[in-house]
Amino acid sequence: MSRVGSNAINIPADVTVSHEGGSVIVKGKNGELSAPLHSDVSLSIEDNVATLKPVRVTRQSKALWGTMRATINNMVVGVSTGFTRNLQINGVGYRAAMQGNKLVLNLGFSHPVEMEIPTGLKVAVENNTTIVISGADKQLLGQFASEVRAKRPPEPFKGKGVKYAGEHIVRKEGKKK
Repeated sequence: MSRVGSNAINIPADVTVSHEGGSVIVKGKNGELSAPLHSDVSLSIEDNVATLKPVRVTRQSKALWGTMRATINNMVVGVSTGFTRNLQINGVGYRAAMQGNKLVLNLGFSHPVEMEIPTGLKVAVENNTTIVISGADKQLLGQFASEVRAKRPPEPFKGKGVKYAGEHIVRKEGKKK
C-alpha cells in the first residue's frame, strides 16, 4: 500500500482537472499543465477530489501509483498557487542582472554567463545578488534553478558561488600555519 498514492488530491474551486486518453490536463489561474498518465494507474475525479488506484498489484504499479499522485498534486498546486525558488550569490564581484529574456551572471569568469529563461518561468533579480524564480511547473523550476546553481556551485572554503536560499554550506578549515 502506497502511503503517498492512497492520499486523495483536493482540487480547489478555481482549478479544473481532466483526463483524456493517456494524459492529465490541469488548468488554473497560473496556466495549464499536462502530464502523461501511466497505464498502470487509474484516475477518478468526483466532487473536487481526485483519487488514484493501481490497475495491477505489481511492484512497478505500486511505485508509479505514488509517483503519479505526487505529480498530479504538484500540477494542482502549481496552477493554483505556484512555486518559488530563491537563489543567493555570494562573492566579491559576483552579481546577476536581467537583459530581456536572459539571465546574465557575472561569476568571476572572464565572460558573463547568459542563460535563456524557459517559457513558463518568471525570473526576478533583487539587489544584484538574489534571484527569485517562480512558475507553475515544479519540475521545470527545479531544473532551471539547478542549472543556474551549477554555473558556480558554492565552494567549501569561503562559500563563494550560487546557492539556494537557506542552504547550509559545510565549511572546511583553511591551511594551518
